[in-house]
Amino acid sequence: MGGDHAPDMVIDGLEIAAERHPHARFLLVGDEPSLSALLSKRRRARAACTIRHAAQKISSDMKPTAALRTRDSSMRMAIDAVASGEAAGVVSAGNTGALLALAKIVLKSLPGIDRPAMAAIGPSARGDVVMLDLGANVQCDVRNLVEFAVMGDVFARCVLGLTAPTIGLLNVGAEELKGDDTVRKAAEILRASHIGPQFHGFVEGHDIAAGTTDVIVTDGFTGNVALKTAEGALKLIGGLLRQVFNNGILSKIAYLLAKPGLDRLREWLDPRRYNGAVMVGLNGVVVKSHGGTDAQGFAHAIDVAMDMVVHRFNDHIREDLARIGLDKRAVREKNGSAAKLAPA
Repeated sequence: MGGDHAPDMVIDGLEIAAERHPHARFLLVGDEPSLSALLSKRRRARAACTIRHAAQKISSDMKPTAALRTRDSSMRMAIDAVASGEAAGVVSAGNTGALLALAKIVLKSLPGIDRPAMAAIGPSARGDVVMLDLGANVQCDVRNLVEFAVMGDVFARCVLGLTAPTIGLLNVGAEELKGDDTVRKAAEILRASHIGPQFHGFVEGHDIAAGTTDVIVTDGFTGNVALKTAEGALKLIGGLLRQVFNNGILSKIAYLLAKPGLDRLREWLDPRRYNGAVMVGLNGVVVKSHGGTDAQGFAHAIDVAMDMVVHRFNDHIREDLARIGLDKRAVREKNGSAAKLAPA
């Protein structure tokens, strides 16, 4: 029931998803009369969906505290289904703050995860890039950054299909001495960990679009600023291109000649291809679709959730966190031995 064009957009997206994933089944939570009417016109979605009536819905401007008190909302009931094990994951285009708050409270973090993070995929010159955190945690410590790197590695393997994704820590410079103690200590642990061979080291802002690494790790404040800056830059480029090709008859002729290449560029940068930010580190799969997306974009968000479920995303995080625990202990023992050997 969430999103600018819901519930029609959601049902149309499910029609696409049901064709892509013929063995999947969907629990559709919301206003039963309106959902039944929409499903009656979508054959594939109707066969794949079960409706559960919800008396309330979370509005786009509702505060997270109010959403937590609304226990009969469609969003709360959908998350409850994941918590009980009835559903493997939840996809919502609704209120982001409410979804994050409900998911954290109801599902809770995976054992060993201090804070869940928001991760998403974006375009780069060398292919798709995973970036986290994108706003769930404004301030982060060493443990958070290390855990984000582990979850980003698993995300890239499960969703992008990479066997050994490269990982970079976003910093003010690529040199080892740059940055504060937090990023430098996180880098030390990652270099000594099982993903050390994949750890590229520090990367800068321009490395995101360049695709220097497959995974970019940073705190939520910096990640959100980088995300919004990139979105603004893409809108600026699109607007400038429209101005250029509408500036007289010669420009319009040039547009016709360049149209095949521009169509490929538009497809490559289509935000619907990257729809579906994921709350990683929770006891369940939670995917946040952009509220303004269309059916194609919502279907892509479902694709992301399906990849995470099928490829056992959370199981891999548990396994890798256990290995990181051993890696961190090795770093502490190494530093302790060095301290004992150092002259007074």
